[in-house]
Amino acid sequence: MLIEIWSDVVCPWCYVGKRNLEAALTAFAHADDVTIEWRSYELDPTTPARVELSMDEVLERKYGMTSEQASKANLRMTELAATVGLEYHLDRVQIGNTFDAHRLIHLAADEGRADEMKERLLRAYFTEGRAISDPTTLTALAVEVGLDRGRVADVLKGDDYGADVRADEDRAMELGSTGVPFFVFDERLGVPGAQPPDVLLRLLERAWDTSAEAAGGTA
Repeated sequence: MLIEIWSDVVCPWCYVGKRNLEAALTAFAHADDVTIEWRSYELDPTTPARVELSMDEVLERKYGMTSEQASKANLRMTELAATVGLEYHLDRVQIGNTFDAHRLIHLAADEGRADEMKERLLRAYFTEGRAISDPTTLTALAVEVGLDRGRVADVLKGDDYGADVRADEDRAMELGSTGVPFFVFDERLGVPGAQPPDVLLRLLERAWDTSAEAAGGTA
């Protein structure tokens, strides 16, 4: 089974969704037969390399929240993340463009390390407060997960994998995705949002059964 996941590395719900899927897979009888492919999705492609705003200020501007409302919303997100074992420090995040981060995930995918790269970027952003739009930071994180420093530098200096990022985003639009995370199972079943593990498990089982029935019907 192929699971494609559209997400952004600065989306707090995407990290939670990743953990929820991992939990669902531990209870899925066919987990060893599942392949996960990370697809690119930028929450805001127009974001500059560095945004000198706090997460509270972002919510205030984007949703018209008061300072108190924004602070409480981020606290709720932090508490929710903790329920799935994630440590968020939203007061430390360094907001910036994620295009290059997505390009490195595609590079990592070519070397069988996409999940490691995705995880490292998420942890760097939400837990460590690192600037994942910064080339030096991106290079260090990529090297940590086993990518070649020279190859990473070449990618960041050029435009390799840029077309792959845009192709992922175009396909998300074709599929009708308006937000992330967005899960697609075997190109048959799509579901938006950081669904709970029990919901994802039911979807896994449904997609598996549907694929098995289709295979039987064409045999």
